[in-house]
Amino acid sequence: MLAHLQVVIGAKLRRHEGFFFSWRDDPALGDGRSSIWIETSIPLFFRFASLERHQLNRDWVEQLTHSANQTLGMYLTAEPGQDPIAPKSSV
Repeated sequence: MLAHLQVVIGAKLRRHEGFFFSWRDDPALGDGRSSIWIETSIPLFFRFASLERHQLNRDWVEQLTHSANQTLGMYLTAEPGQDPIAPKSSV
């Protein structure tokens, strides 16, 4: 998931395009959603638990990119063809 987010967020920031990024909250937090504004002036750090380069699902990258280009911003969704994402309180 993180590798896909890095690709999409990186592409948006290279074009100096700010956007909202939203995800579903854990039910323990009220089962709502959280959103953050991402732009080039905000430093980001992506940390992976392994050295492995993750294979990207082109359909998922396109889906995330499409949502990032919408007025409401990028919304984290399940990878196409996979089980729905278990809600996380942080991404």
